[in-house]
Amino acid sequence: MLSVTGEIPLCNSPLHHRFLCPNFPIFPFSSLSKPLHISSIHTLGSSEIQPKRKSLPPCNAYEADQSDGGGVVEKVEAARKAKIGFYFATWWFLNVIFNIYNKKVLNAFPFPWLTSTLSLAAGSLIMLISWATKVAEAPKTDLDFWKSLFPVALAHTIGHVAATVSMSKVAVSFTHIIKSGEPAFSVLVSRFILGETFPMPVYLSLIPIIGGCGLAALTELNFNMIGFMGAMISNLAFVFRNIFSKRGMKGKSVSGMNYYACLSLLSLLILTPFAIAVEGPQIWAVGWQNAITEIGPHFIWWVAAQSIFYHLYNQVSYMSLDEISPLTFSIGNTMKRISVIVSSIIIFRTPVQPVNALGAAIAVFGTFLYSQAKQ
Repeated sequence: MLSVTGEIPLCNSPLHHRFLCPNFPIFPFSSLSKPLHISSIHTLGSSEIQPKRKSLPPCNAYEADQSDGGGVVEKVEAARKAKIGFYFATWWFLNVIFNIYNKKVLNAFPFPWLTSTLSLAAGSLIMLISWATKVAEAPKTDLDFWKSLFPVALAHTIGHVAATVSMSKVAVSFTHIIKSGEPAFSVLVSRFILGETFPMPVYLSLIPIIGGCGLAALTELNFNMIGFMGAMISNLAFVFRNIFSKRGMKGKSVSGMNYYACLSLLSLLILTPFAIAVEGPQIWAVGWQNAITEIGPHFIWWVAAQSIFYHLYNQVSYMSLDEISPLTFSIGNTMKRISVIVSSIIIFRTPVQPVNALGAAIAVFGTFLYSQAKQ
């Protein structure tokens, strides 16, 4: 700092220096007697600082780092796509196996309420053992979590039982053709109950869905009203389950796998007393004995398989929901129905008229259009 006279104010002591000249370096007292030579103010500080800056090595590694980072991102994205593909393939495979064994059990043991209860019980037992043995980390839940889960579990229970009742009365393919109309229920519930609006292509996509399902129902050779209504009730229940699931999972730290495990436990508690009241242990005992007599010990394996595969395919679907968008999940669900319909027709040799097959194809195609329209 220069004084009015153009001279540099000197500090007489280090203490004065600290308070009066904080930006001026401290020199020994012996150096104060030496003359000071200062260059022009325009070049003050530039003669030493600028050469030091020029001596710094140039940073030329940005392009290489960026390319390396891009390669890492591509690898991570490729691994994520492979993981989702594995989830989808596993989901579809497990669902097909479940539907096959579920239909076999219901043909020999026509008690859908107990069958549904055993499915939930098997999944609950699997997860309790996994948590106890530390194979899977137990979720950290509180009372608020279970309160928010209750409507999801109630809707899940109704949808599960209704679908099982449907498959006990009609062919697996027919149940899934009717269940492909779930997007129509989703739009109607969202529009008239939740007040949501959709673009026109979404509403137009409902025409082939409803028309295809109606055509398939009218031309079904083994049509049954209970089976038809069971599939329709299942559609409505699962729409509410999805709505409640989105609200319940929002802001929660519970993973998809543990979320479905908790859902199974609560659904089991809800369903068990109703299953006992509707069917009852005495009827179950007689039906079980008849099935063992007719099928043999293989029937026990059928029951175990349908129960275990039901839990596994639902668990994988909730795990995949953690990784993908609802749109991708909806498309995957559509493709799952196609695989179930085709495989069940082949395995059970279900007679299908050309008009019935056309109705199924139109309904499934409409579901695909719905998924695209919502994008």
